[in-house]
Amino acid sequence: MSAIDEGIVREYFEQAGFFVRQARKYALTARKGAADEVIDLVVFNPTWQRGSRKPDFFLFANELPFVHRAVISIKGWHAAGRFTPSTLRNQPEIFRFLEQSVLKEASRLFPSETEDPDGAGLLKILVLPGLPTAEPFRSQAVAMLKEKGVDAVISFRAMLLDLIDKVELNRNYGKSDTLQLIRVLKNYDLLQDPQLDLLSERVASRRGKE
Repeated sequence: MSAIDEGIVREYFEQAGFFVRQARKYALTARKGAADEVIDLVVFNPTWQRGSRKPDFFLFANELPFVHRAVISIKGWHAAGRFTPSTLRNQPEIFRFLEQSVLKEASRLFPSETEDPDGAGLLKILVLPGLPTAEPFRSQAVAMLKEKGVDAVISFRAMLLDLIDKVELNRNYGKSDTLQLIRVLKNYDLLQDPQLDLLSERVASRRGKE
């Protein structure tokens, strides 16, 4: 996992009001790491309301208020593209963060008042480039993820679209390389707000019907 991948995920949750904690400050080696080495990030939502429903499997910004505590595995395999059923079958390391020892270690990183020694109450979130759009591959991939124990997935595209939308040109994000880079790209018209993209698509669609 690269620093930029982690930075995107961290900013996404922090912008939504979450407390974000990194379990370790060193990179994994080729050996099979200990439980704490498998944890990329843990997040805690201080505004979560007791009795809230569970978030949907596809975790967009409007579902974040329903997330209380979560352990996050970040798979920034951008070159690999979408996680097909074949990818999920052939890459068992994708699911290492679901092991009981890892969840138990992750639960220790939360405030004592949310004590959950076995990690049973933790939401298990997988961050990935995306899933197949065509059926039956999409449904098969979702079924495999759920069967393994993944509670929710977030795509990098969804996170980046949300961050691009929130970054303002008249603010200096000097404390965040990720947000500052987005601001610079927007300033030079190399990125557009998602709303502008949608408007352009609608205009093009209307012209095509004329």
